Amino acid sequence: MSSGTAALHLIVKALGIEPGDEVIVPSFTFVASVNVLLYEGATPVFADVEPETYNIDPSDVERKISPRTKAVLAVDVFGHPAEWDAILDMAGRYGLHVIDDSCEALGAQYKGRMVGQFGDASAFAFYPNKQITTGEGGVIVTNDDNVAKLARSLRNQGRGEMGAWLEHERLGYNYRMDEMSAALGISQLRRIEQFLEKRARVATWYTERLRNVPGVRPPVVKPHVRMSWFVYVVTLEEGLDRDPVMKLMESEGIPTRGYFSPVHLQPYILERFGYRGGELPVTESIARRTIALPFHNNLTVEEVDMVVDALKRAIERVG
Repeated sequence: MSSGTAALHLIVKALGIEPGDEVIVPSFTFVASVNVLLYEGATPVFADVEPETYNIDPSDVERKISPRTKAVLAVDVFGHPAEWDAILDMAGRYGLHVIDDSCEALGAQYKGRMVGQFGDASAFAFYPNKQITTGEGGVIVTNDDNVAKLARSLRNQGRGEMGAWLEHERLGYNYRMDEMSAALGISQLRRIEQFLEKRARVATWYTERLRNVPGVRPPVVKPHVRMSWFVYVVTLEEGLDRDPVMKLMESEGIPTRGYFSPVHLQPYILERFGYRGGELPVTESIARRTIALPFHNNLTVEEVDMVVDALKRAIERVG
């Protein structure tokens, strides 16, 4: 696929999700997870997230199910797999489709199984900040022959698999990955374990050093998962203002980012659906307190020390 967003879009379309359908989705995610539902006229129903991993909370998903619910779209946030056993059990009881947005989690494992195996279909993305890159691109993974067949057609201007080049069976899209990007992706995929190990090493350095920084919680990794580190996001304790901390770090030449801004509070979602804030207390609380620190494969231990020291100084000044 040409992107992870395109992959998610065609999964939604291939599963027959259409106007009038509801899909339960987290708000603590990148907007593409929600936009692909709006492209097809479906209604996103936002569920809150777990307070430790920031993945969608299965208990809140169940509370949000209605007669119009057609699917659950779960996100493996920051490379930490969602609670797939609970999600799949619930989806089975209610007869729901399940979509895995694993765009941030290539190589992650849940109870010994690679992500991408859960639900009807999964999407991966290869934007330059991901674990591997094709420059831009994505992949659909599915065991559903119908989803695979439709996705192959839809990404290729609606052509049939065996049809003539200028014959089109359905309305489609130009969602193909170009061959140069695919070649880059194959070469990167051969080194995926090396990349994952490097990222895990940097994450370990951060976590070890952050234990001595008051007011900061390192990422939580559950014992039954293998984290595929996409970003390294810390959480400030309640009462600490993230913005001045980030500005102080920037003044020392260390860029940081707030992760994520809740989708249900984005201007275009507010205008369309009328949210006012307060609907998702965990999501809204952590969104005010999470900071992504500099993170990439080749970060050195000295650079990690520099970042952590700057974070500690900023918190001391703000606190």
